[in-house]
Amino acid sequence: MEQSILKSTKKVLHIDPDDEAFDLDIMTHINSAFSDLHDLGVGPTEGYTVEDDAAEWTDFSNDAVERNRVKTFVFLYTKLRFDPPQMAHLLTAMQSQFEEAAWRLSVAREGTEWVDPNPPTGDSEDLEPAAPVLDGGDI
Repeated sequence: MEQSILKSTKKVLHIDPDDEAFDLDIMTHINSAFSDLHDLGVGPTEGYTVEDDAAEWTDFSNDAVERNRVKTFVFLYTKLRFDPPQMAHLLTAMQSQFEEAAWRLSVAREGTEWVDPNPPTGDSEDLEPAAPVLDGGDI
């Protein structure tokens, strides 16, 4: 299986991996997908960028399950932006697949890296969480 992120994405788009005519366009969409993954908390904390066909999927993640989910996310993201289906029902189906891929990545990340949104305050672990902040409501 092709390990190059750019070349494997081009294969999914039905572009010859050696055809460089659309590399800039495709890399722009791939990098936007990686930016969205970073926003979801998936991948390297410093982010990830593809600059040529040397970048490989294992450079992004060593976890095979996460890597497969990321591939699906990147492929769908790039396909929807570079060459979206012309038929509405196909477009809707692909968008639904993309949303599910994003949800699955987010759920998997929360299972391993969940952070309590209301951590204890102070030095002791026994303290109650901070009181919630409420807006004034309607008058």
